[in-house]
Amino acid sequence: MKKIAYILLPILAGFTLTGCDDLLDVYPLDRMSPETFYKSETELQAYGMNLYAMLPGGSSLFIEDADTYIQMGLTDEQKGTRTVPASGGGWSWGNLRSANTMLEYLPNCSDAAVRAKYEGFARFFRAYFYFEMLKRFGEVPWYDKPVGSADTEALNRPRDSREFIMGKMIEDIDCAIANLPATKSAYEITRWTAMALKSRFLLFEGTFRKYHSEFNYGADAHDWQWYLNECAKVSEEFMATSGYTLHTAGGANKAYYSLFTTNDATENMDEVILARNYNAAYGVTHDATGVMHASTRGRYGMTRKLVASYLMADGTRFTDQPGWETMDFMTETQNRDPRLAQSIRTPGYKRLGESTLCPPEFEYCLTGYHPAKYVVEMQYDSYNSSETDLIIFRAAEIMLNYAEAKAEAGTLTQTDLDQSINRIRSRAGMPALNLEAANANPDPYLTNEAWGGYQNVNGTNKGVILEIRRERAVELAQEGFRYYDLVRWKEGKILEKQYYGMYFPGPGEYDLNGDGLPDILLYTDVKPVSTAPAQYKIGSSEFILSNGNSGYVNLFKNIQCKWNDDRDYLYPIPSNERGLTGGALTQNPGWDDGLTF
Repeated sequence: MKKIAYILLPILAGFTLTGCDDLLDVYPLDRMSPETFYKSETELQAYGMNLYAMLPGGSSLFIEDADTYIQMGLTDEQKGTRTVPASGGGWSWGNLRSANTMLEYLPNCSDAAVRAKYEGFARFFRAYFYFEMLKRFGEVPWYDKPVGSADTEALNRPRDSREFIMGKMIEDIDCAIANLPATKSAYEITRWTAMALKSRFLLFEGTFRKYHSEFNYGADAHDWQWYLNECAKVSEEFMATSGYTLHTAGGANKAYYSLFTTNDATENMDEVILARNYNAAYGVTHDATGVMHASTRGRYGMTRKLVASYLMADGTRFTDQPGWETMDFMTETQNRDPRLAQSIRTPGYKRLGESTLCPPEFEYCLTGYHPAKYVVEMQYDSYNSSETDLIIFRAAEIMLNYAEAKAEAGTLTQTDLDQSINRIRSRAGMPALNLEAANANPDPYLTNEAWGGYQNVNGTNKGVILEIRRERAVELAQEGFRYYDLVRWKEGKILEKQYYGMYFPGPGEYDLNGDGLPDILLYTDVKPVSTAPAQYKIGSSEFILSNGNSGYVNLFKNIQCKWNDDRDYLYPIPSNERGLTGGALTQNPGWDDGLTF
C-alpha cells in the first residue's frame, strides 16, 4: 500500500519498549502482552512496522556535512570540538530491543513459512542496527535477546570484538537474504534490500580495515581483502539476479534528477531498492525543498571542491584546464558532466513547473552552489511540506560498491568497470572510464593536499581508485554517505581544509543565470546603483572572500578546524554508560571522560 509503510501502529504501544533506557519487566494488565501476540502474519507485520523507524529519514537523507556540502553551522565533527557526553551521543539500544523482541516471540506463530520470513525481517534490522553502532563506536557489546533491568550480568558486559560482531552481522543478513521475499518493493524490506545492506557494510569493513591498521582486529580475524572480496561477490550477485538497473527515463539531462523529485518512488523501481514514504495526507513530510529556499535553515550549499571534481562533458578533467582555479561561475559550469546541472543551479536552471530562469541565491545558499537535487515545485517551499520519497538504497550504490571493492582488492578488470562505473556514466551521457588510462595518469587534483585531496591512496590501482571515489562523490552527492566514506578511508584530515564557495575576481555586477542581467552586486565601500536583486558588501559577515576583496566565498575563513587522527574516527562512549558497568565497558582511544577505570 502506498505511503503507509513507516506509520507506527499505536496498538503496539503497550509492549513495544523504546530501549534499554526503558527496561521495564512488567506489562500493564489492561494491555496486550507479547505472550499473547505474534501469532499471525498480520500481527507480526503490524509489530514489524516499528522496526522501520530505525532507518534514516528526513534531513539525514538530503543533508550531509563533510567537505563537499556545508551549512551555516559547522558540525562538531568538522570543527574538531566533540566532547564526551554524559549520556546520549548515539548510545541508544531501543531499536535493538525491538528487533530482539520480535525474534524472542516468533515461536508464538505456528506457520513455519511466516516465522522464517519474519526471522529474516528482524535479523535484517538487527544487522542494520549493529552496522550503525559499529560505524560510530567500533566494538560494542553484542545482544541477541531482549535485556531486562534485572539482567545485571548482560548489562555490564564488555565490548565484543569487531570480528565477532561482523560475523554475527553476516549471519543475520544471510538469514535475511535467504528468507525475505524476492519480489521488488519500493517501501518494504526484501531479499534485495538485504543484499544491498550486505554490500554496504562489507565495503565499509573492508576499506576500514585496509586503511586503519592502527586497530587490532585479532590474529584469527578475516583480513580486509576477505571483506572486499565478499562485498564484490554479493554486489555482483545483486547486479546479476535482482533485476534492478539504472533509471534512464528522460535521458542524460533528466534521468538522474528525476530520481530525487518524485512523490512516488514506485515510478523509479527500476533503480530504487528502498525508499522512505512521505505523504502530507498522513502527516508524514520533510523539508528538503524548504531548506533550499529559506535564509534561516542553514543556507546549505555544495563546495567548490566538489564542483571542481565534476569532469568535463567529454570526460576530460576540469582541473586540467589552465586557470580553472579562478574561473567565474558562468565559465566553470559550461560543458560539464550533466549531473552537475542536475545537482545545483547552473545557468539556464528553472524550477519545476516554472518558466523563469533562477540564479543561485546566496540568501539561501552560503557557497553560491545552490542545491537543486530534491528541489520540487514552489508550493513545497514552506516549512516541512515536501512529499518526495527519499531513497535509502538504490542500484547505483551497489555498482559503485562493486567497483570500489574490486579496485581496492586489486582484482578490478575493464569488464568490471563496464558493468558498474561505466553504466552509471553512460546514464549521464559521460564517456567510459578506462582502467589502464586511469592508472597511467592519476588525477593530481584528487590528491592535492591544499584542496583536501586524498593522501592515503597508493599502489598500482591508485588512478582508478581515485576515479571511483570521484564517481562516488558525484553520483551519491547529498545522499548522506560522505562523512563515513572519509572515516573508512582514513581521510579525516580533509575536514581541516577551508570550505570554499564560488569564485569572484572582485567588486562588480555578475550574471549567474545567463540572461544577460546582473544577479548579484559586490561592493567594498560605497554601494553603487545597481538593479541586481542581491547586493553584498565584501568583508561583511554575509560575504567573506578568501583573498580580501577577491577570491572564493569563504564564510569560515577565520575558523580553524581540527581533526585528531588518533581519536576522531570513533565517537566517545557516554561516561554514564561506562560508569554503570564499573569500567567493564572501556572508552574509545583518545577520549578522556574523567573516569579512572
